[in-house]
Amino acid sequence: MKAIALTSFGVPEALEELEIPVPPLTDTQVLIEMRASSINPADIQLRSGAILQSPMADKFPAQLPLVLGIDVAGIVKEVGEKVRHFKPRDRVMGMVPMGSYMDYVAVEEDHLVVIPQSLSFEEAGAVPTVALTAWQALFEHGRLQPGERILIHAGAGGVGHAAIQLAKQHGAYVIATARDYNHDFVKGLGADEVFDYTKVDFATKITEPVDIVLDSAMDPSTFGTGLPGDIGDKNYSVIKDAGTYISVVAFAINQYPKVRGIDARFFQARPNRADFEAIVHHIQKNKLNIHIDKTYPFTAQGLFQAYRKSEELPKRGKIVISKNME
Repeated sequence: MKAIALTSFGVPEALEELEIPVPPLTDTQVLIEMRASSINPADIQLRSGAILQSPMADKFPAQLPLVLGIDVAGIVKEVGEKVRHFKPRDRVMGMVPMGSYMDYVAVEEDHLVVIPQSLSFEEAGAVPTVALTAWQALFEHGRLQPGERILIHAGAGGVGHAAIQLAKQHGAYVIATARDYNHDFVKGLGADEVFDYTKVDFATKITEPVDIVLDSAMDPSTFGTGLPGDIGDKNYSVIKDAGTYISVVAFAINQYPKVRGIDARFFQARPNRADFEAIVHHIQKNKLNIHIDKTYPFTAQGLFQAYRKSEELPKRGKIVISKNME
C-alpha cells in the first residue's frame, strides 16, 4: 500500500511516497481505508524537527522514514475479533498516535466513531484532534459552566475555533485572541471580544478577570522550555483567584509553582468513543463546524504543498488531505 513518509527532518520536500505492508490488526483494532486526514501542530513541529530539539523529544518517534498524521476518516475494511461497535463498510473517523498518511490505518476500536452520511470524509478528517482537544479542555479539565468567562488563545486556529463555538454554545462569555484579519471570522464563531495579541497587550484590555484560560498558541518562549513563558505570565494576570489555566503547549506547567490557587494543567487529548459521539452530535445539531482552510491531494506533492501552506499566514481552521483529490 501507499504511504507518504518523512525521510528527513526540516523541509516538506522530504516527504516521499513509499510502498509498505498493510498493518496487521490486533483483536481490538479496526482496519480503516483512509479517505481523509489533516495537519495538526504536532505534525508541523515533528516534520520540522523542532520537537526533537525540545524537552519533549523522548515522547515522539524519531526513526525515519516516519509517517505523520493523527486524524483519520474513512471506511471500515476489517475488524478484530473483539471489536463490537463497528463492521465493514461503516464510515468512521478517529485518531491514531501517529501515522495516518497511508492507504490503510489500524485504529483502536475506542478511538473511533461512526460518522453520519451528511458529513463528508474531508469534513470528518478535519475534526478529531482539534474537536476532542477543545471538548476535553472545556468540559473535562476546565469544567466550564454557563455564565463563566473564558479566554481562548489562537481563536482562529484548529483548537481555538472549535473551543470558541463549544464555549459559546455552553453559555460562556468568550474572549479570544487572533490577528486582526481574523477578527470577523472569530466573532462569527461566537467570540464576544477579540484582541490582536501581536498589536495590543491583551492583559491590559481584559477589564474583568476570567474563570478559565485555554492556551493553544505556540509561543516560542513556551515551546522551548515547557513553562508558561511570556503569554503565560499575562494569562496568570487575567485569571481570577482559584481559576483554571489549561495549556496544550506548556507541557511543564504542572510543575510550575502554584499562583493564587490557580489550577494550571497541561494535557493532550485522550481519544474515546463517548466524547467523539458527543462531538458528532454537536456537529449534527449545527453547534460545531470545523472550518477547512484548504484541501490538498493525498500525494507527496500534495502533502508538500499542504505543509508549506501550514507555514503561511493567514491561518484559519484546518488543512485537510484527501484521497478524493488524487
